[in-house]
Amino acid sequence: MEKEAGGSPLSLPPRPAIKSPTVKPEKLDTPKHSIISRQGFGAAGRPISLVVNHFKASIKCPNKSFYQYTVSITWGDNEAVLIKGLKRKVVDKLYQTYFSELAGRRYAYDGEQSLYTVGPLHGNRLEFAVVLEESFAKRDSSSHRGNNSEYSKRSKHSFQPKIFKVEISYAAKIPLRSISLALQGSKAKHAQDPLRVLDTILQQQASDRGCLLVRQSFFHDDPRNFTDIGGGVTRCQGLYSSFRATHGGLSLNMDVSATMIVTPGPVIDFLLAKQDAKKPCNIDWAKEANEMLKTMRVRTRHTNMEFRIVGLSEMPCNQQYFSWKVKNGDGGDDGEKTVEISVYEYFAKHHKIQLTYSADMPCLNVSRKSTNCLPLELCNLVSFQRYTKELSPTQRASLLDKSRQEPQECIQALTNAVRNCRFDSDPLLAACGISIEKQLTQVDGRVLEAPRLKFGKGEDCIPQNGRWNYYNKQLLNPIPIEWWAVINFSTCCDTSHLSRELINCARNKGLHIKGPHTLIEEDPRYGSSSPVVRVEKMFEKIVSKFPSRRPQFLLCILPERKTSDIYGPWKKICLCDKGIATQCLSPSKININGQYLTNVILKINAKLGGINSLLAIEIEPFLGEPPINSWVPLIKDTPTMILGMDVSHGPSGSNTPSIASVVGSLSWPLISRYRAAVRTQSPKVEMIESLFKPLANGGDDGIMRELLMDFYLTSAEHKPAQIILFRDGVSESQFNQVLTGELDDIIKAYKHLGKGDIPKFTVIVAQKRHHTKLFQERGSKNVPPGTIVDTKIVHPRSYDFYMCAHAGMIGTSRPAHYHVLLDEIGFSPDQLQDFVHSLSYIYQRSTTAISIVAPVKYAHHAAKQMGQFVNFEDSSGSPSERKGSPAAPKLPRLHKDVARSMFFC
Repeated sequence: MEKEAGGSPLSLPPRPAIKSPTVKPEKLDTPKHSIISRQGFGAAGRPISLVVNHFKASIKCPNKSFYQYTVSITWGDNEAVLIKGLKRKVVDKLYQTYFSELAGRRYAYDGEQSLYTVGPLHGNRLEFAVVLEESFAKRDSSSHRGNNSEYSKRSKHSFQPKIFKVEISYAAKIPLRSISLALQGSKAKHAQDPLRVLDTILQQQASDRGCLLVRQSFFHDDPRNFTDIGGGVTRCQGLYSSFRATHGGLSLNMDVSATMIVTPGPVIDFLLAKQDAKKPCNIDWAKEANEMLKTMRVRTRHTNMEFRIVGLSEMPCNQQYFSWKVKNGDGGDDGEKTVEISVYEYFAKHHKIQLTYSADMPCLNVSRKSTNCLPLELCNLVSFQRYTKELSPTQRASLLDKSRQEPQECIQALTNAVRNCRFDSDPLLAACGISIEKQLTQVDGRVLEAPRLKFGKGEDCIPQNGRWNYYNKQLLNPIPIEWWAVINFSTCCDTSHLSRELINCARNKGLHIKGPHTLIEEDPRYGSSSPVVRVEKMFEKIVSKFPSRRPQFLLCILPERKTSDIYGPWKKICLCDKGIATQCLSPSKININGQYLTNVILKINAKLGGINSLLAIEIEPFLGEPPINSWVPLIKDTPTMILGMDVSHGPSGSNTPSIASVVGSLSWPLISRYRAAVRTQSPKVEMIESLFKPLANGGDDGIMRELLMDFYLTSAEHKPAQIILFRDGVSESQFNQVLTGELDDIIKAYKHLGKGDIPKFTVIVAQKRHHTKLFQERGSKNVPPGTIVDTKIVHPRSYDFYMCAHAGMIGTSRPAHYHVLLDEIGFSPDQLQDFVHSLSYIYQRSTTAISIVAPVKYAHHAAKQMGQFVNFEDSSGSPSERKGSPAAPKLPRLHKDVARSMFFC
C-alpha cells in the first residue's frame, strides 16, 4: 500500500514476489499485420487558424512523362567513379559537349545512377567520352587516387586531363499522371516514382547554382549564411525542399536547414581551435589530430592544388625522408642519382621555401604511400567542405543557441526562398506545367485542453500554457531519504550549503530528507588519474564511511560539466555494481534557487520509486470518482501495457555499437510509471535485435521478457491484454519492418512465457525529425500547446497527425508527427489523440508538457545514459558476430535494487 502524502491512502496494485514461469519451448507462429488506413478525423478542441510550410503545387500537363536512364561512369582501366561530386561534373560536361546528340533534352541527375529527362534521348543505349579540364582533373583525381609517390612525378601527372567513359541506358518511363495515384494514397509499387523525379529536379537546379547538396537540402557558399560555433566548425544555413503527396493535394515542403562545414584557413588554426590548445606543442598529434584531419581537403599555398588528407606522417617534417631523383652533375646527360632528403630540405632547396613553425610537426599525408607529404604550414583547409564528425558538447550548445529562429523570421525566410528560387522558371518543371504558389498553405487546427494533474494532499491543477509548478504543492508519493551522502569531485562547490538548501526545499514539497550521513571530498592525489581510477578510489572512501549499511542515495557533484569523463564510470558502478540511486550535478550549473532545487528533487524522488504527480484520470478510479475522459475505460478496465522504443547510434563514421532501449509501464492501471531494459546491438542497425532472444536451453534473454515479467509482478499478477507501442526513430520505409519484425518478436516473447491469448496491439511511430512546422495565421508567437492537425497536410491514406503538445518558448516549435500503424484496441481518433496528448504531461522530471510522449522520451534518455557505459569500456578483441563487423560489447545489467526505478530520470 502506497499512501498519498498528507492525504488518504492511494491503493495501488500489490507487488508479489517474483515467480519463475514454466517455460515450454514450442514453435511460435505469429499473426501477420499490415499498416492500417486512416480511421477518421478528430473533432475535439477549440479551432485555430494556422499556416504551414507547405506550398501548394499544381500540374497543368498531367499527360507528360519522365524518361529514366541509368548512368555508368568509368575511367582508366574501366575503374568506376565513386565520388558523387566528380560524377556530377562529368555529367555536366557531357551535356555541355554533346547537347545536340542528347536530343537537346534538359536533364536532372541524382549524382548516383539515375538521370531523368522529359522526352526520350536519341537511342536506348548511348556511349560518350568526356574530357575534364585540368582544373577538374588535378583536383578530383588526386582526392581519391593519391597514387603519385614523388613530388616531381606528382606535379607532372596532376596536369594531365582525364578521359571518362559515360554509358547512358534507358531504364523506364515514368508517367506524371502516377502522381494522382500517390495523392489517392495508393500502395502501388511505382506511385512514388514521379515525386522522386521532382525532388531530383530540385537537386539539379540547386547544383546548377553551385550549391552544396546534402540529401534534400542545399546550401549556398555565402558568408551571410555562416555562423561560427567554435572548435574550427561553422554552421551553414540552407534550405530543405521536397514534394509531398498530401490529403490536400501535391505540395512542396520547404524548411530552413543547416549543415556543419569546416572553418577554412590554415590547418594549424583548425587544430588549435578544435583541441582548445593555446600552442602547437599542446596538440595531441598521435591520435586526435590524425582522426580529425582524415578525408579533409586542403589547398597548397605554393602550387594552389587541392589534395585529400589520408593521415599524418610518422615523423616530423625535418625527419620525414623520401627518395628524390636529381641530375648527376651540372648539366648534360650524366644520368640521375637518388638521394634521401627530408621534406623540410626538399621545400628549402626545390621551392626556396623556408619553413618556420611546422619543421618539428608531422606532415600531412595526401597519398596512401607515406612519401607524398605536405608541410602543415603550406596547407589551408578548403572552404565549403562538410564537417561530418561528432560535435563536442560545447559546439552542440552553441549550435542550438545560434540556430534558433522565431516563427516570423522562419516564415519570412521560407517565403523569400520560394520567390528567389524561381521554381516556375526551371525548364523541366515548366515542361510539365508544374507551378508552385508563393504563400504558405492555410490549414485548420485544433487546440486540445490540458489534462488535470494531481499532487499531494489531494491538490490538483490544470496546467496553463503547458506549464505548472510546485509552489505551495507537495509531491504525490514522496520517498523519505534517511541514509545518504554527498560526493564531491569538484573543488569549487560548497556542498554543505547545497545539502541544507536541498533539504529545506524538499521539506516544502512533502519530501523528508535527513541531513547527509557524510560529505565525501575527492582525495586531491587522484584528481589527475583516469576517470575509472577516480571513481574506484572514491568508492573506497564511501565503503569506509558505510561499513555495515549501504547508502540509500548518493548526490554526486561532478568535476566539471555533466558530460565529463567521470559520468559514465560513476553511473555504471552505482547502477550496475552497487545498486545505489544517484543524482549527478554539474558545478557550473548549480543554482541555489527554488526552481532549480525543485527540478533536482523531482528527479531524485522518481529514481527512488516515488511519484511526483499523476494525471487526475489515473487516480480518480481509485478514489471512486467516475472517469471523465472517454478513452479511460479502454485502459482502466483492461490490463494495458505501454511501451516506448528507441535506438541510439554512435557518431557518424564510427563503429560504436548502437544502443536499443525499451521502456515499459508498471503498476497498471497507472500510465505514469516506467522501467527500462537496454541492450547493445550492431552499429547503425535501427531495428531492435534483442526483443526476443531464445537461448539454447529453451529460455529467453530478450528485452520483452524482463518488461512483461515486471508488468505482471507490479500489476496484481495481471498479464497485459493490450499493448500500446510507441516507436521512435524509424522512417516511413521502415514502418513495415516494425510490424513484421519487432512486433512479431514481442508476440514471440509473450507466447514464450506461457499460454494465453495474444494481446491486442496499437502501434504508433513518433517522429521528430521531419520538416513540417505549424505557425499561427494571426500572431507572432508559437502555436499554443495542444495544437493538433490531422487534415490537408497529412498523408492521403495513412493514419497520421501532427501534434505540438509543448509550449515553445524560444525559437520555432516543431510538432511531433505520429503515424498509427496498427490499432486493434479500437481507439476513436479523438480518444487516441487525447491519450497521446496526455502522455506528454506525465514526464516525472519536468514541470512542462514535453514535445513527444513520455515513453519515447524515457527510452531516448535510457539509451543515451547507458551508452555512456560503452564509451569507457574496452571492447577490443571481441569476436565477430557479422562478417567484417565486430560483435557489440554487452552492456552491464542494472542491479536488482534499481532495475525497476526510473534511473534514467
